[in-house]
Amino acid sequence: MALWKDTTTPGSSPAPTPPAARETARETERPSVAPITAAHDTRRPRERTEMKETVISSGLNIEGKIEGAGNVRISGKFKGDVHIEGDLSIDAGAQLTGQVRANLVAIAGELQGNVEAARRVELAETAVMTGDVKAGALTVAAGSRMRGQVEFGWDEKLTKGHGDARGTASGT
Repeated sequence: MALWKDTTTPGSSPAPTPPAARETARETERPSVAPITAAHDTRRPRERTEMKETVISSGLNIEGKIEGAGNVRISGKFKGDVHIEGDLSIDAGAQLTGQVRANLVAIAGELQGNVEAARRVELAETAVMTGDVKAGALTVAAGSRMRGQVEFGWDEKLTKGHGDARGTASGT
């Protein structure tokens, strides 16, 4: 089988093609291929803008310290401090004993310890908290229980030099 198209008529001999012309003909027959760009490169992992979530599942009892960037969900029992650049969720039935620093702290289970420097704290109706809260905002659902002092809604930069900006709340 020929790799080229025979343009000669039967009985005539084809004219020899110079090698340079053959190379040029082969190059023009190749399909054009777009260069690989970063958007098309499948070898690189794609960056994700969302934070990953670490889960301590129900049935696990862990003692230690959690630090870093990312979201943490506790469904089991954890004893130790949690200092993260992300959100902390304590599920219903879960228990956390320790100090907490996180962007958002959503409590549906039990927390024994203080929450410091949180952007927002949410207490669900099943939440039980023993400790102090310092947050930008606080949401408390009916039925939740808390014992401790609460400071929220104050920007530390604005309150310096303007007296004591603390509010106190307690409940059973």
